[in-house]
Amino acid sequence: MSKQILLIVANPSTSTTLGIPVGFWAAELIHPYDAFMNAGCQVTIASPKGGKVEFDSLSDPRDASGYSKNDLLSLQYINQPEFMQLLENTPAIATLNINDFDAIVVCGGQSPMFTFRQDQNLVQLFSSFYATGKPTAALCHGTCLLLETKLPNGEYLIQGKSITGFANSEEDYADQVVGQKVMPFRIEDEAKQLGANFVTQAPFSPHAIRDGNLITGQQQNSGSETAKLVLEALNK
Repeated sequence: MSKQILLIVANPSTSTTLGIPVGFWAAELIHPYDAFMNAGCQVTIASPKGGKVEFDSLSDPRDASGYSKNDLLSLQYINQPEFMQLLENTPAIATLNINDFDAIVVCGGQSPMFTFRQDQNLVQLFSSFYATGKPTAALCHGTCLLLETKLPNGEYLIQGKSITGFANSEEDYADQVVGQKVMPFRIEDEAKQLGANFVTQAPFSPHAIRDGNLITGQQQNSGSETAKLVLEALNK
């Protein structure tokens, strides 16, 4: 029987620092989705609240900025109506049973930084999934969820664990490009304060890491690497 993968993307929100609409990063959904589909998995795309989800504009290869114009895999999927239809009405996490899934991947983008940490249902879902011992993954800014996730004994899940996520070096780059502070906090700083061993590679280079059944990816170029580690964990 094929493995069932749950991919979670953020609902649309508004950046409190820039005042612009934000969503999830296209590559962080599409690249893992492609890897899982090619491995013969069944994939469900869900969101915390359900309903229509939207790309961060800079992550859309068609965007006038040209920021992601080289993301040809995402462009390929965006041109498939049946795939885009999956983003029109995602199931809400409250309607899902974690026992139906073999692995979970929480994708990033800008909206997670303004919505995930306050979402106790999402935090609880991630914590409960981790407790099953199945592969439990977060990618890029989606790893901000780990700053709130605790074990049943009250300890933070990431205490003493090796993880990665959107790095300070990458936040520095984003702030410089935009000309102001883009994100309300920094995942690397807060994760280290909680006792995590935060491991990063060169800015925007593909990088993912596994510690037990916890898998994390550094940024938008790490989706395939994250999926690869999930698939390896599933096949053991």
